[in-house]
Amino acid sequence: MAIWKDPTQPKKDTAPFPQAEPSPAAASINPIREASAPAMSTNADSLSPVRAVPASSPTMKESVIASDLTIEGKIQGAGHVRIAGRFKGDVDVKGDLTVEQGAKLDGSVKADKVIVSGELDGNIHSANRVELMATCAMNGDIKADTLTVASGSRLRGRVECGNWDNMPKRESSDDANKREANSTSV
Repeated sequence: MAIWKDPTQPKKDTAPFPQAEPSPAAASINPIREASAPAMSTNADSLSPVRAVPASSPTMKESVIASDLTIEGKIQGAGHVRIAGRFKGDVDVKGDLTVEQGAKLDGSVKADKVIVSGELDGNIHSANRVELMATCAMNGDIKADTLTVASGSRLRGRVECGNWDNMPKRESSDDANKREANSTSV
């Protein structure tokens, strides 16, 4: 086995060449240009769908389990996870989890935002937001602050929704009767 080193590649620790001011004629034929933002087209036919970056953390990277993969294990860490294939195990991320249509996840989930378009067989714990899309089939319990269930989605399990920690305590009927008895006896 031979190792080939390309002699034309510059060493990484060398200083870059000094930049000279190009003449206007040279600038027009220079094949290297600075990257700029693409121009926005106003033609509706030329628009292509673009995957939106989650607004919660635009700097987080997304890990993808492709549709032709089957993986068993545990996912844990910071960042977004997109499952398009099959995954068996628990998912605990400080980011968003998306289960694509046609994908299957067997295991419990803990994430900031969970979007399910495929199958999920397991519980969702402590999510800020859960969205069950029209093609979703979920078998498990959900505990989330906000839950959106699209028409056509299937769900079998218990749901705890809303922020119960900041909820004022309701007075029981026994407490109300005791309070009334104390106020009338005086």
